[in-house]
Amino acid sequence: MAWPTTDPCSFSSFSKCVTKHLNLTFHVDFDSHVLKAKVALTVEVLVDNFTSLTLDTKDLKVSKVTANGQAAKFTLGAKHSFMGTPLEITLPFDLSRGQHVIVEVTYETAPSASALQWLTPEQTAGKKHPYLFSQCQATHCRSMVPCQDTPAMKHTYYAQVSVPKELVAVMSALRDGEEPDPQDSSRIIYRFRQPVPMPCYLIAIVVGALESREIGPRSRVWSEKEFVDKAAYEFSETETMLKTAEGLAGPYVWGQYDILVLPPSFPYGGMENPCLTFATPTLLAGDRSLSSVIAHEISHSWTGNLVTNKTWEHFWLNEGHTVYLERMIGRSMESEQFRQFKAMGGWKDLQESVNTFGANNPLTNLVPNLNEVDLDEAFSSVPYEKGFSLLYHLEELMGGPEVFMGFVKSYIQLFSYSSITTEEWKHYLFTYFKNKVGILNKVDWNAWMYTPGMPPVKPQYDSTMADACIALCKRWVKPCEEDAGSVPTQRLQQRRDPLQASSCSGVPSWLRLCVKSKWEDAVPMALKMATEQGRMKFTRPLFKEVYNFDKYHEEAVRVFIVHRAAMHPVTANLVAKDLKVDTDKST
Repeated sequence: MAWPTTDPCSFSSFSKCVTKHLNLTFHVDFDSHVLKAKVALTVEVLVDNFTSLTLDTKDLKVSKVTANGQAAKFTLGAKHSFMGTPLEITLPFDLSRGQHVIVEVTYETAPSASALQWLTPEQTAGKKHPYLFSQCQATHCRSMVPCQDTPAMKHTYYAQVSVPKELVAVMSALRDGEEPDPQDSSRIIYRFRQPVPMPCYLIAIVVGALESREIGPRSRVWSEKEFVDKAAYEFSETETMLKTAEGLAGPYVWGQYDILVLPPSFPYGGMENPCLTFATPTLLAGDRSLSSVIAHEISHSWTGNLVTNKTWEHFWLNEGHTVYLERMIGRSMESEQFRQFKAMGGWKDLQESVNTFGANNPLTNLVPNLNEVDLDEAFSSVPYEKGFSLLYHLEELMGGPEVFMGFVKSYIQLFSYSSITTEEWKHYLFTYFKNKVGILNKVDWNAWMYTPGMPPVKPQYDSTMADACIALCKRWVKPCEEDAGSVPTQRLQQRRDPLQASSCSGVPSWLRLCVKSKWEDAVPMALKMATEQGRMKFTRPLFKEVYNFDKYHEEAVRVFIVHRAAMHPVTANLVAKDLKVDTDKST
């Protein structure tokens, strides 16, 4: 199998040139909701007679391009429905293989940039200042920076960010000082440097009324002041997790490991931006997955950020290994039974994703074909949990967790600072376990990698902790049933104090079950939770469940349209598709 030199999700080709460094200059304009920006890309040429290159953009207003300081001609190609627009740059000179060129692009982002969410003061905890945050994974960096927007490309970056002086800027990089903006006394410039090469989907920026607290020798937690002390308490085990991960995977190379708690509209549980993990505020509201989310994002410091999938078809390399390492951290800090319990939950998540997509949907392949596929719509637990299931199956075949973790650590060391494919991973697996090639050859690789649906092998997990949970549940239910008599089960919930929508991670599932059971009193609660926070894991299923309740079909659409403007662009786009809303008419 030939390894790719192009990415179906990018207009740029990494067979002709590679980006080595970005120098970013951002002027954050809260009045117009745009970044007025420049980026200087240091590009290494890989072929002779090099005269042009293509960058990914999406809704950017490009005003000027230079190459080594000389004016360069540029054109913007046809706009693709979700990939954006190719920026074709013609150099004023020829270059040979091995030479470098600095291409500088002056541009402005669109107010609707899919990587950026601009919050009004009313949408923040403090209610006094606006807020900006980015989310570039998987292919949204191009709406913030013209770049080779592919995970095959790893580069360092430097940035200077001008913001109103009452606000603070942080990025996925080391802080490198601040100074008054010489162009405007009401603003301040923050500087950042990222010396470790990383893919551009990990570029991240946050601007707001932020405060921080130290939570470890190399860690701070950042948030609005209303939450910062609670966040510091909740994330107090961060250093212990970091040390545990280092014991398993090798040294942490990124220097700082900070956590930033975002406003409720952040669409994910966490995001592994280097030096600055993003976390949902639902983790501060009794979400029992807190330790797993942070262990997962810490693990990405090795699997994903240090060793990266070359293209998004190989996303399972990032996520399967990260779930495996996350659960090994849980094993070290808790027990093997705890790891088994989390794996059982993951299998159920995988089953739900397969049911949602359909068992024959090629997007449930571990390695899917992503030609003309919108990655936001393809996102699911498949690369996470099907990937973990494969690694766990191999662990059992190769000799247990200690033996297989030895392979994972060696794999990380070998491929650090690079982007790789499934074929490269598999080749190294066979090389590392050269004495067990006969066993590996019996694995049905086609069924695991390229066949839709559930994995060909279902692991037999230790159910000790799950059995204890089920027994406790039965003890809780039995006296309630005796007390309730003939009262329907769905009405039984009314006998309890109403649960706050944000109180724990189990509430969304409970609300979905209530709505599915046609309990009408649950509909307002479900829509309330779907709109008070924006974590897609909760918001999309809640909206869909209400939408599928015929009587409340129109109410789901009405509530979505009312709240759409306050949602993250990606969340709003996907919920609109779930509810079959014409996006042009809903704005």
